Amino acid sequence: MPEAPTRVALIDDHALFRDGVKQILQFEEDFRIVGEAADGDSGVEVVRRVRPDVVLLDVEMPGSHVTETAARIRQVSPETKIIILSMHDEPALVNRLVGLGVCGYLLKSVTRLELLTAVRGAARHPDQVILSVSRESLMSKDNPVPDTLSGREREVIELTAQAMSNSQIAARLNISEATVKRHLYNVFGKLGAVSRIDAVNKYYNRQSG
Repeated sequence: MPEAPTRVALIDDHALFRDGVKQILQFEEDFRIVGEAADGDSGVEVVRRVRPDVVLLDVEMPGSHVTETAARIRQVSPETKIIILSMHDEPALVNRLVGLGVCGYLLKSVTRLELLTAVRGAARHPDQVILSVSRESLMSKDNPVPDTLSGREREVIELTAQAMSNSQIAARLNISEATVKRHLYNVFGKLGAVSRIDAVNKYYNRQSG
C-alpha cells in the first residue's frame, strides 16, 4: 500500500512565488497542498486548522516577525515541520530559528530538486536540520564563533558520528532536541561544514591532524 502523500502548507506573501512552489510540489505524487496564506497570522490559523506535515514559511512578510510566527506554529501544531524560505543568508537569524525548532532554512535560489529533497527530508527525517546557507555565511564575521569546539559540541558531533539522530543525542545528553540542533549549527559554522557527514569528516580530520 503506497504511503500517504506529505501534506504541505505554503505561507508566503508573494503570490507568484507561492504559485510556483505549489506547481512544483503538485507535480509530484507524494505531496499534497493543504493550505496557503499570505501573512504570518493567517498562516498560523491555516496550520492550526489543517495540521500539515510540513510548512514552507517565508522569512519576510507583513505582520509578525518570522521568529514569532515559527514559535506560534510550533505551539499550535508541534508535529508540523517548518522550513524557512529566504532571499538572504542570515546566520544569526538561522541560529535563532534552529533554536525554536525549525528543521530547515532554504535560500529561494535553490533548485527544484533541492526544494523537493528538503521537503521530503523534513517529512521523513524530522530530526535533521536542512540548511542551504553558504559556508561563507556560516563563518561570517557578523556571526563570529570561536574555532575551538566546546565540550558539549564535541559530545554532539561524536554522537552524530555514531549515526545517532538528534532525538537520540538529546536523550543521551539529557538536553532538548532544539539544543542539539543549535549545537550542530554552531559546529557547522566552526568547521565550515554544510552537512552532518561533512561536519563529522572535518572534525575527525582535525583530530588526526
